Amino acid sequence: MSSTIARNPERALFLDRDGVINVDHGYVGTRERFEWMPGALAAIARAAALGWRVFVVTNQSGVARGLYTEDDVRRLHDGMVLDIVAASGRIDDIRYCPYHPDAVITAYRRASDWRKPAPGMILDLLRAWNLDPARALLVGDQQTDLQAAAAAGVRGVLFPGGDLDHFLHPLLTDT
Repeated sequence: MSSTIARNPERALFLDRDGVINVDHGYVGTRERFEWMPGALAAIARAAALGWRVFVVTNQSGVARGLYTEDDVRRLHDGMVLDIVAASGRIDDIRYCPYHPDAVITAYRRASDWRKPAPGMILDLLRAWNLDPARALLVGDQQTDLQAAAAAGVRGVLFPGGDLDHFLHPLLTDT
C-alpha cells in the first residue's frame, strides 16, 4: 500500500486581492474603499462554473500599519463573498497576512511565511483542501505574487490590469 496521500484532482485558482479582484487604491481595508476590478465578478463566477476552486491570498499590511483592523478585513471579505454569491460565483476560502517586519503596531511586527513573496498562504490552502499544485494557477499583479506561486509549485501569471474576466477566460479553459 502506498504511503502517499491522494491529491484532489480539482483545479485551484488563487487570486491576489488588491490590483486583481479590486482596484488598488492603496491599503483597501474597508468596504467604503473597495471597488471591484472590471470583470472580476464575472471571472470568479466563470471559474466556479468551470469547476475551479477559488481562493483569495492577500497581504494586508494596512493592519500592521494601523490603517484598519483585522475585523475590518474580515467584514470586507464577508461583503466580497456576498457580492460574489449574488453574481453566481463562489470563493472557497480566503487567507490574508496582517504582518509586516516594519509594523507600527508591535503585535504585527514580524516576518511571516504567509507574507508574499513567501508561499505560506498558498501552501496552507493546498494542504487544507488537499489540492495538487500542478493543477493550480495564481493570478497576481506584483512580482511578489509570482514568487510566492513559484515557491509553492504553482503556476503564476501577472495580471496587467483591465478586465479580469477577459484576461482569465483563456487561462481557465486551456488549463
